Amino acid sequence: MYMTVSDFIREWNNEAVLTQKVLDALTDESLQQQVYPEGRTLGRIAWHFVTNIPEYLTEFGLIIDQVQYSDEVPSANEIAETFRKISSDAAKVVVEQWTDDTLQQVQNAFGRQESNAAIFMGLMKHIAHHRGQVTVLMRQAGLNIPAVYGPSKEGWKQMGVKKPPL
Repeated sequence: MYMTVSDFIREWNNEAVLTQKVLDALTDESLQQQVYPEGRTLGRIAWHFVTNIPEYLTEFGLIIDQVQYSDEVPSANEIAETFRKISSDAAKVVVEQWTDDTLQQVQNAFGRQESNAAIFMGLMKHIAHHRGQVTVLMRQAGLNIPAVYGPSKEGWKQMGVKKPPL
């Protein structure tokens, strides 16, 4: 749990680097990869969690520029660049608008009473959840997967490991 704003910012920035690597690896063609025929596409999932960040922060009291949301998924490059800006802006507004004490304050979050620190953790888990979905769809779309919490199949191969450990 985050006890200080700097704790949160450190974790936010680390996670943003991992998410950015994944989003930077997307191609316009891969955005059409679907979970199942009636399901969301890789592009829809990525665009959802990127554009949700400012909405989420605003919901819990921070002032941050919103993304002009459209039902049309933009290009892979625009998704990656939008995340780059939003993740930077989010870190900036948290530092400017909240204090260590603010993190300990409790408010209603989706029907539960939670500290702002727990709410922020929920945001990061939301992004990590969708980042995992995106990497599976990237694999199905034939893309190389960047390392996130450890080497991907391609990373192991680059290290000369023919069969990754179980």
